[in-house]
Amino acid sequence: MARKRRSRLKLKPRRLHHRHWRLQKLDLKRKLFLHAGGGEAWGIKSSSSKAPEPEPKKISGGSHDRDVALAEVEKAKRLSFIKAWEDSEKTKAENKSQKKLSAIVAWENSKKAALEAKLKKIEEQLETKKAEYGERMKNKVALVHKEAEEKRAMVEAKRGEDVLKAEEMAAKYRATGQTPKKLLGCF
Repeated sequence: MARKRRSRLKLKPRRLHHRHWRLQKLDLKRKLFLHAGGGEAWGIKSSSSKAPEPEPKKISGGSHDRDVALAEVEKAKRLSFIKAWEDSEKTKAENKSQKKLSAIVAWENSKKAALEAKLKKIEEQLETKKAEYGERMKNKVALVHKEAEEKRAMVEAKRGEDVLKAEEMAAKYRATGQTPKKLLGCF
């Protein structure tokens, strides 16, 4: 902003006497300095400035004294600009780091949420697989039980047939009076 003000307040050089031109230049520098907020060097109290400036030297009539005063004004102006720039850069750096830190926190939270959702999905898949495998195992157990029952029934049926056959043969041997040729391991 100070540069825009400087361009508006700049005087067009006219053919003036050297002393008048220096006075106008000094007046212009003073105005610029006041616009930049450095009025303390001229004895003007500014409410925006916090640091107390040393008392300005009294300007006496010589051009050398004016040059010294002008140099002091320039120096004070330059220092105030440097201070303002430094504060601005520090604020920019702080804001930039805060923005990056908040972006990192947001990234971290989104990644955590994605991983938690993935974990939940995997747990649900494992639960469904566990239920499916449990159901399959129950079905296999039921199938094995059914086959065992069928085999037991077949064995019982075979035993019943063998017992019936043995009773029939015993009845036949009794009726005929013959003895069986093959003893079933009794003797």
